[in-house]
Amino acid sequence: MKRSFIPVLLSALITGPAALAHEGMWLPTLLQAIEGDMRTEGLLIGAEDIYSINHGSLKDATVLFGGGCTAEVISTQGLILTNHHCGFSAIQQHSSLEHDYLKDGFWAATLADELPNPSLTATFIVRMEDVSDRVLAALTAGMTEAERRDAVGKVGDAIAKEATAGTGYSGVVRAFNYGNSYYLIVSETFRDVRLVGAPPGAIGKFGGDTDNWMWPRHTGDFSLFRIYMGTDGKPADFALTNVPYAPKRSLAINMDGVQAGDFDMIYGFPGSTQRYLSSYAVDYVMNVSDPLRIRMREASLNVIDAAMRASDRTRIQYASKQSGISNSYKKWIGEVRGLKELQATDRKRVLEEEYVKRSAGQAPYAQVLDELKGLYAAYTPYAKARDLFTEFMYVGPEVLRFADNFSKLVTTHEQLAQGGKLQEELDRLKRSSEGFFKNYDATVDRNVFKAQLPIYRANVDAALAPDALREVDTKHAGSTDAYTDALYAKTVFADEARVRELLDHFSAKAAKKITADPAYRLSQAFIQSFQEKVRPKQAELGERIEVGMRSYVKGLMTLFPERTWWPDANSTLRLSYGRVEGSDPRDGVTYKPFTTLSGILEKYRPDDPEFDVPKKLRDLYAAKDFGPYGQGDDIRVCFTSSLHTTGGNSGSPVFNGRGELVGLNFDRTWESTMSDILFDPAKCRNIAVDIRYVLFVIDKVCGARRLIEEMQLVSHAADPHVIPLPIHR
Repeated sequence: MKRSFIPVLLSALITGPAALAHEGMWLPTLLQAIEGDMRTEGLLIGAEDIYSINHGSLKDATVLFGGGCTAEVISTQGLILTNHHCGFSAIQQHSSLEHDYLKDGFWAATLADELPNPSLTATFIVRMEDVSDRVLAALTAGMTEAERRDAVGKVGDAIAKEATAGTGYSGVVRAFNYGNSYYLIVSETFRDVRLVGAPPGAIGKFGGDTDNWMWPRHTGDFSLFRIYMGTDGKPADFALTNVPYAPKRSLAINMDGVQAGDFDMIYGFPGSTQRYLSSYAVDYVMNVSDPLRIRMREASLNVIDAAMRASDRTRIQYASKQSGISNSYKKWIGEVRGLKELQATDRKRVLEEEYVKRSAGQAPYAQVLDELKGLYAAYTPYAKARDLFTEFMYVGPEVLRFADNFSKLVTTHEQLAQGGKLQEELDRLKRSSEGFFKNYDATVDRNVFKAQLPIYRANVDAALAPDALREVDTKHAGSTDAYTDALYAKTVFADEARVRELLDHFSAKAAKKITADPAYRLSQAFIQSFQEKVRPKQAELGERIEVGMRSYVKGLMTLFPERTWWPDANSTLRLSYGRVEGSDPRDGVTYKPFTTLSGILEKYRPDDPEFDVPKKLRDLYAAKDFGPYGQGDDIRVCFTSSLHTTGGNSGSPVFNGRGELVGLNFDRTWESTMSDILFDPAKCRNIAVDIRYVLFVIDKVCGARRLIEEMQLVSHAADPHVIPLPIHR
């Protein structure tokens, strides 16, 4: 279901209820509207210091890392800090049995030792601008959705082109509020981003899946990269002649730490929230979509986890994939639990009942909820088939999507040969195959296939499933295991040597062989089935839901002016603010806001891959040798705050009221995972690693003091109101 997003109404921002003070992900262009409230809470700098297009501000030290995380600039030499799990894929790609950086960590001794990462990018926001009036002026009554999209695309492209002409920047116009509002976003992307440092896995991933989404937490979830630029100061592809990036702004790092009740704020690129979903959509998430996806991922994780425990080679191969599968799996479990505890559908219905009363006689608002109810009833079987297709085809067994990678070769090899492009495509597939088999185990993949296929077949509407799966019954007496074994025994795509042979001696005959391959046939059957049986109706109904939601959300903002309507997250730059605080998430349970190194030693289990502790860390704790990073006879590791976060905020900087870095966001508590749909100020807490623990690990545990020497460390211990002064550069 396509989703767009909500702009902030300034009057609503000012008059919104105090109970929701810590809910919201604010567009930085509108911070002046809430600056007064933030100052009351504890902000000591101005909105212009946070977001400015005229001088270096905190936005210029806040980075979109890759496609889905945040990072921050912490030195004048382009050093950036993000989460270990955000850098995990890059760390994994550089790892091998000989150089197990996932387990042992990695630290570049010099700039020359920093490792390049093809395709990894770092993007800065240059400016954002509300262009709603110009875009909406191009739309006329009676337009179809296709005509509307075309008109929006044309005017958006024109606006972006005008804004970036002659600058080297990129521009895009993004929709908010389901197409009621639009913002221009101008950005600059750097393409040479190198791995600088990562702690041992026993620190960066301490607690593993067991502690993921949980509190108390003791994970040193950080890694370090560096942005490089061309000698002309502009973004450039990787080259040995590139130099470290000179930022417009780098962050000061606070050495005093935070206390319970302190104001803090977070900047970053939150991915997606769905605050405005109707009760019908929330019911689908709670009772259909999440439970189904949980079952599919649990089946694959049972296979992958066991294989990783049994083999170091498999552990390295599947570490990044397992992490991605598991993260959403556990999040969805918490989300369902939280939504049920908050009685989310009932609360949505109460709002909708009031909406119906207020909208009486006001077209087009009056009938929209009845329309959405009918649309979701029709939409559910197609959405369910889409979710199953996605989980099996693109998250489940890898052999199918690897086989699909050969479809261009199969269908266009004659044209490629005539155009002199055949060898280019074969070379691409050879490179792709090398990368695939580096991190692939056919036995693991076959067992994932066996675990997931019965769940898929039991839950998909038979009329929406690929016809090829009928072979389970017609040729294998209903046994999905027998069907799977036969497929893997015959396919070339689970065997590196056979794939290499096929590509080295490709011919028209080889193309026919691929066409008859069972994995290729099934991959194409799944895709064709989805495109022909599922996607058309799903797209039609989804488009109608989009139109209904555009009207419904505009109605909410019009009919409920006393409420605060902040914009749903959509991977654009946002700021949230709150306080350092714990919570009481359940009866008899209290979460304190801080954890310490003592807690790591309490969890320590030798040789347990999730709870082992490096000897160096244990020795430093025993000697109480914390350097300048400790607090009394211990050192703080993590803390919780009432900051509204979601995916994409991983790696986001957590600031104090002066705009100094105090923590690195990496998670939410499990009781907070429903906050993408329904935020509970009493329960929802983000989790950050204390910046002093990050520095302690870099310096005392890993011996990378050269990096500390790049940073600006500040302290206000003598007078909490003085202007920040550097104590070390």
